[in-house]
Amino acid sequence: MESYNFVVTSSPSLADKIHAEVSARSASAEAAFRILDARIVACELCPRLRAYCAEIARVRRRAYADWEYWGKPVPSFGDPNARVLALGLAPGAHGSNRTGRPFTGDGSGNFLYPVLYATGFASQPLASTREDGMVLHNLRITSVIRCAPPGNKPLPSEINNCAPFVDEEIALLQDLRVVVCLGKIAFDGYVAHALRTGKTSSRKGLVFRHGAEYAIPNGPHILATYHPSLQNTNTGLLTRAMFQSIFERARALAGLSSSSPAN
Repeated sequence: MESYNFVVTSSPSLADKIHAEVSARSASAEAAFRILDARIVACELCPRLRAYCAEIARVRRRAYADWEYWGKPVPSFGDPNARVLALGLAPGAHGSNRTGRPFTGDGSGNFLYPVLYATGFASQPLASTREDGMVLHNLRITSVIRCAPPGNKPLPSEINNCAPFVDEEIALLQDLRVVVCLGKIAFDGYVAHALRTGKTSSRKGLVFRHGAEYAIPNGPHILATYHPSLQNTNTGLLTRAMFQSIFERARALAGLSSSSPAN
């Protein structure tokens, strides 16, 4: 009598299929951001900004005399599938222009990242270099200008030159639910994006103030906060509690679980 050996196989479960789809989409988003980041770093559209950043990188601040400054446009940083986008003004001359990563290596970043850690968006509270192991969860950081501007005052034409990068980054964030605007220039930059891309037809009623929250019909929620500049934090205009409440609210609006330090 013949005997038969049967091999029993099971089809992938729904959870396995969902995991595979999420992994594939994440890999695709990461690849798209790498391509976009390379274009940003190579951008030469604003001669005034490129000359200023290069000169800062050449002269350097005495405290960073041993550093090799980044000195190029600074790409965005964080989760390619983020539900929350933090939109800032521009790289700091001796911060991001030195380290090559948003809000890394200066006073603003020293205020921002501990809050991101406390609210579950960042893997650690301190940001010092691109190689420090920092990982962001459900958050991406970018800015309306990618080069440090003299006096932190970009020209309107320079903001316009960077606008397509903002549009492309936001288009890549398919799960985006909330945009946290760090300061008035960032707020105005996002409203301009919303008008350009049809997320809203008018900026009527969209007024910057700390804690302002707006739901626009065809886009993510907007949250506004004072910028975490040393001028604002040292004078108490922006406190740790005020800032943390913004990102706790962002988590809620994005449908994320209550905040806890990320691992």
